[in-house]
Amino acid sequence: MSMEYSFVFAKEDCIQCRGCETACKSWRNVQLGVKWRRVHALWSGMYPKVTMASASVSCMHCVDAACVKACPAAAITKRKEDGLVVVDKSKCIGCQTCLKECPYGAPQFSKGKNDKMQKCDMCYRVVDLSKDLPPCAAFCPTKALTVKKIESAEKVAAEKAMTKLLAG
Repeated sequence: MSMEYSFVFAKEDCIQCRGCETACKSWRNVQLGVKWRRVHALWSGMYPKVTMASASVSCMHCVDAACVKACPAAAITKRKEDGLVVVDKSKCIGCQTCLKECPYGAPQFSKGKNDKMQKCDMCYRVVDLSKDLPPCAAFCPTKALTVKKIESAEKVAAEKAMTKLLAG
C-alpha cells in the first residue's frame, strides 16, 4: 500500500466558523467567486428530530481521481510521491470536464476570458507538508480539519465517508 497525504475531517468537531475557507481564500489570494474550500451545513430529518452536520470540502486528492482520467488535455496529474492531484494551468483548455466528473465539486473556474481550472493543491508548493499544516487546517480552532499521510486504503474510506456525508 502506498502512503498519501489526505485531508481528515471530523464532522462532530466542526463549529462552522468558516476559518478554513477564510484562511484558504486569503492566504492563497483566491479570487472572488471561486472557492477552493467550502463549508456545508447538511440538514436532515423532520421536526422535532432535525439534525445538522458540517462538511468542510475541497479537493480530496482521490486515490483513483476521476478528474485525472477525464481531462482530455492531460492537465491534471496525480503525484506518485505524495498522492496529491495537481493541475498544470498551461495545459488546461477550460472544458470543465473535470468538474462534471468530480464528486466533490473541487475544480473551480473563474468567470474570466482565460478560464482555467483551479483547485486546492494542499499548499504543497508553499508549505512543507511533512512539517506543517496548510493554512485551512492550521487555522481550524477545533482541529476538525487536519492533514495526515495515510495508507491509500484508509484514504479511499475517507473519500467514501465524505461522499456519504454530502449525499445526506
